Amino acid sequence: QVQLVESGGGSVQAGGSLRLSCAASGRTFSSYTMGWFRQAPGKEHEFLAAITGSGGSTSYRPSMEGRFTISRDNAKNTLYLQMNSLKPEDTAVYYCAADYQPGGSTYYSAREYDYWGQGTQVTVSS
Repeated sequence: QVQLVESGGGSVQAGGSLRLSCAASGRTFSSYTMGWFRQAPGKEHEFLAAITGSGGSTSYRPSMEGRFTISRDNAKNTLYLQMNSLKPEDTAVYYCAADYQPGGSTYYSAREYDYWGQGTQVTVSS
């Protein structure tokens, strides 16, 4: 089992930036594909980005248009999401997720991920 804990959420004005972190417990962190999702009130989970275990390959939701950047530091067992030029529509609960994938594939469907964090709230005001 892998335990995930998100942090770094909070309130920010439109146009500002936040950096979310996801700390993973256990061993073999580099064997897990990691992803970021968000859920706004009354809406389904929305895929944002994914990264392979080595960090060699990333996938993004096209509508992010370069505002969000996913990265990881395997020495620290930590996943990151850098968010820039935030908009009120970005307000949501943000989740990190993990899937054991030693082959290095990325997934965009929430159903592919076996482990989830508790989420961190991001609120963007105008």
